[in-house]
Amino acid sequence: MTVLESVSAAGGGVLIVGASGFIGQFIAEASLHADRPTYLLVRSVGSKTNKTLQDKGAKGVVKDQAFMEKILKEHKIDIVISAIGGANILDQLTLVHAIKAVGTIKRFLPSEFGHDVDRANPVEPGLTMYNEKRRVRRLIEECGVPYTYICCNSIASWPYYDNTHPSEVIPPLDEFQIYGDGSVKGSDIGKFTIKTVDDIRTLNKSVHFRPSCNFLNINELASLWEKKIGRTLPRVTVSENDLLAAAAVNIIPQSVVASFTHDIFIKGCQINFSIEGPNDVEVCSLYPDESFRTVDECFDDFVVKMNGKNFTDETDGNTAQNHVVEVLPITMCA
Repeated sequence: MTVLESVSAAGGGVLIVGASGFIGQFIAEASLHADRPTYLLVRSVGSKTNKTLQDKGAKGVVKDQAFMEKILKEHKIDIVISAIGGANILDQLTLVHAIKAVGTIKRFLPSEFGHDVDRANPVEPGLTMYNEKRRVRRLIEECGVPYTYICCNSIASWPYYDNTHPSEVIPPLDEFQIYGDGSVKGSDIGKFTIKTVDDIRTLNKSVHFRPSCNFLNINELASLWEKKIGRTLPRVTVSENDLLAAAAVNIIPQSVVASFTHDIFIKGCQINFSIEGPNDVEVCSLYPDESFRTVDECFDDFVVKMNGKNFTDETDGNTAQNHVVEVLPITMCA
C-alpha cells in the first residue's frame, strides 16, 4: 500500500485509509478541495504515479500497529478517516490501538458511511458486517478515541437488490422492481464528511444524513425516473420473502446487498428511529446554508450517462476539477 500526500495545503494532516475505494475517493477529493494536507493510504500506486516511488520508503501493512503509529507521528496526522471495505472492517481494530497509542489524533471517522449500525438490524449475511462495525465502535469508545460516525444512509442511485454496486448502474429501462408495497422511504458524502472532522458539534456523535429533498420511497423514485426518460415502465413486486431468500443463499456480496435492501425498504431502518438524542445530529441542521445534491439531479446524470455523454458540473457549466496530488515515497506492502 502507498501513502500519497497533497502539497500546498495548510492545517493538520488528514489521513484517509481506503482512499481508492468507492466512498474513499469522494472523501479524498473533498479533502483536497478544502486545501487540507491530505495523505491517502491506498493498496497500490496508480498508473499515473511515478513508478520509481513504489520502490522507496517504509514497508508495512495496515494491520501493523507499529507501522501505523510511525505514519501518524511522522506526518503529524490530526484526523484519520477510514473508508475500508466490508471485507476488511476488523483491520480497523489495529488502527484504533495505534491512534490511542499515539495520543495526538483529534478525530477518527471509522468506516461507516451507511446506516446507523447500532440501530439497524439486517438479516444475515448483512448482520455479520454490522456486528464487525459495532466491534470497532465499542473499541473506539473504550479507548477514549475522539470520533464521529457518519450515517449517510443510501447513495443516490437505483437500489438494485441483486447488484454489487448499484450506484454504478443506471436505473432500469425495462421494468421496476418494487420492494414490498413500495411505501417505505428510503454526492455529498465527501463534502459533508470533511466539514464534520473539526466541528466541535460532531465530536463523539453520530451524524445522520436526512435531507428532505431526498426523502423518497421507491414508488416515488420510480415515478421520478419515468419522468426523466419520458415513458412509463411496468412494476414487478419483489416481496419480503423474495429478498429474504436472496439473502439466505449467502452469495457474497450479492446476498449482503439483498439483506440491506430488505432492512431499508421492508423494515425502514433509515427512518424508524428518532435522532433527537444527545449523541445524534442531523447534517442539514448543522450546515443549513449548504445545499444537498438532489436525487433529481443525480438522475439527470444517469440520463447523460445513458446517452453516452460526458459528465459536467451542472451548477456552473464546468467540467469537474481535477486536483493534482504529488506522492510521498512511503510504500506499504499489501
